[in-house]
Formats: sequence, C-alpha cells, structure tokens
Amino acid sequence: MSTEQILVLGAVAGFTIYLGLPLGRVRDPSMRLRAFLNAVAIGILVFLFWDVVSKGIDPVDAALLQASNHGGSWLRFAGLAATFAACLTVGLVSLVYYDRWLSRPHKTTPFGPGAAATAELSAGPVARLTAAQRLAFFIALGIGFHNLSEGLAIGQSAARGEVSLALLLIVGFGLHNATEGFGIIAPMSADGELPSWGFLAVLGLIGGGPTFVGTLIGQSFQNDTLFLGFLALAAGSILYVVIELLAVARKLGHKELATWGLLLGLFAGFATDMILTAAGA
Repeated sequence: MSTEQILVLGAVAGFTIYLGLPLGRVRDPSMRLRAFLNAVAIGILVFLFWDVVSKGIDPVDAALLQASNHGGSWLRFAGLAATFAACLTVGLVSLVYYDRWLSRPHKTTPFGPGAAATAELSAGPVARLTAAQRLAFFIALGIGFHNLSEGLAIGQSAARGEVSLALLLIVGFGLHNATEGFGIIAPMSADGELPSWGFLAVLGLIGGGPTFVGTLIGQSFQNDTLFLGFLALAAGSILYVVIELLAVARKLGHKELATWGLLLGLFAGFATDMILTAAGA
C-alpha cells in the first residue's frame, strides 16, 4: 500500500468524528436529553483519559524497569518521566489559566464608533465564543491531541512495514473517533445553543484533523518521547474538560439518567478499544 493511500485512510479515520457533530444542530433539546448527552460525553472522555494515561506511562514504566535491572539508563527514565509530568501539567494548567484570562472583562478604549469592535477583535476568536462554545472548543482541542497520537501510531506502523496493523488501527480508530463527536457538542446541547454548521466544521477539523497530521509525521520518523509528550498533553486537556462537564452535569440534574449516560459513554469507549484488541492491534 502506498504512502498516499495510508495518508488518505488516516484522514478518513480522523474525520469520522463528523458523524456525531450534526446532533449539535438539534433544536431545543429537552433537559433530560441535554443531561444524557452531557453524561455520555463525560463517559467517553473518562475512557479517553484512562486510555492516554495508560499508554503514555508505559514507556516510563519500561524505562524504569530497564534501569532498575541495570539494563537501561536512569537518565532516560528521568527524561521520559519529566516529559510526561511537564506535558500533563501544560495540558491541564494552560487551559485553566487561558479560560480564566478569557473570562476576564477586557478593557476597551472609548474613542470612535469602532473602538469596542476593534478591542473585541484583538482578544481573538476564542474570546468571542460563548462559555458553552468555548468548552466545546477545549474538548475538540483535547481530543485533537489524543487523535494526533493515534495518527502517530498509524504512521509508525506503516513506516515499519506493518501495513496490516496500520489498516486495523485505521478501522479501529475510525470507529472510536465516531463517538467523539458527541463529546464535542455536549456542552452546547446542555445549554440549548444551536451552533452554526461552520463552527461544527471547525470543531471537527480541530478534533479529527490531527489524526491525518499524526499519520504524516509517523511515516516520516519515529520518536518515543514525542509520542509520550502528545499523549500527556492530551491527558491534561481531557482532564480539564471532564472537570468542566461535571460542573455542567450538576447544573442539569437528572442524576439517575446521567449515570446511565456516563456508563454508556464508558462502554462505547471500551467497545471500540476492544475491537482493536480482538484484531490483535
């Protein structure tokens, strides 16, 4: 299979995320539906957090075992552990402070009819989003980091000549990413907002596009530290949005329904992961 075909299939695996995004255009969803979708999103993201942390810590554990058995370097272990801790911190804390900065009222210079518009423009496009849209953006960003690591796995498998494994990863990740669109639109559904098709398209590009980028990078070169770093960034950003969605869940209520929704999200994540395991990927 050619490089171009692998890249095309890698893009397909990422952009299955668009399958769940149109649900964000449902008009006036009931409070029960909002609570349920929000909980499903939490379940999916909790699974993703567990998935990326477990995969990201594996190289650190392996380096520790090698060093403790005198077959590896303690310096390599320290470097991997520091990379994981630093990227996890950046992924979580940077979003906290960025969201805090966006929530502050920005001062405008009161001269001329376009002064307020100019100040608003200078704050950047993310600052002009509503709170629910901003949270959806952060979810897409976290999923994007996660999908970049998936693309790296596809590309590196193809680069090693393991085409069958690369194809299995593409199918599995494509099924898995199809569930992630629901997680992205959950905050807007919870607040009853109706996002534009253009905004949904951008969110899908942020969340799904990195799978293609990762496939491209993974075919070019292999680097365990880079792979680990992206996984840790994904874990930190996903943890942030889980915390935010839990706050939304408390506001929406319907605890029993939300519990079943959370379980459904978890089971969806594990089911798509088990497809890869059963296929030997």
